[in-house]
Amino acid sequence: MTKSALILIDLQNDYFPDFPEPKMALPNTNPATDNAAALLADARAKGAPLFHIRHVMASDAAPFFHPGTEGADTHPKVAPLDGEPIIGKTRPSAFYGTDLEARLRDQGITDVTLCGAMSQMCVNGTARAASGMGFNVTVVEDACAAANVAYNGVDVLAEQVHAAIMAPLSSSFGSVVATSDDL
Repeated sequence: MTKSALILIDLQNDYFPDFPEPKMALPNTNPATDNAAALLADARAKGAPLFHIRHVMASDAAPFFHPGTEGADTHPKVAPLDGEPIIGKTRPSAFYGTDLEARLRDQGITDVTLCGAMSQMCVNGTARAASGMGFNVTVVEDACAAANVAYNGVDVLAEQVHAAIMAPLSSSFGSVVATSDDL
């Protein structure tokens, strides 16, 4: 018997272009978060297990998600309700140094549905870790946001970064779907 949980990863204010003085604005954060909010509403309506993941950097010298700032808070569109679990992390994978795996196993969770930011970092790291731990992984790609990046003099747009991450996730680590698909 399968049991699924929704995991919302790092949908925090510093990623939003319309947040005052965002530290790491991502191009598609708002539409991705609208889709994540729909997933969250559905999970709540069904009484499905869900987990809010919040990245907090270890020091004020970090580029974003400074401890104790509004920028590190979960965006209001997907803010946790009282009693919903919030798991803090300091690394890209939501499993590294946290009790997420234990919580999932304690609840008999076999399948995880992931959404959030950034596609190329924390979503990717969490999806690969979950797969390696034996969970069935689904990534809702249009409920994820990526950053524009540069490497070795090459600028890569967020859409290309996102596609470059979703392709290997879908071929080796789980299913990649859209919010319009039947989850």
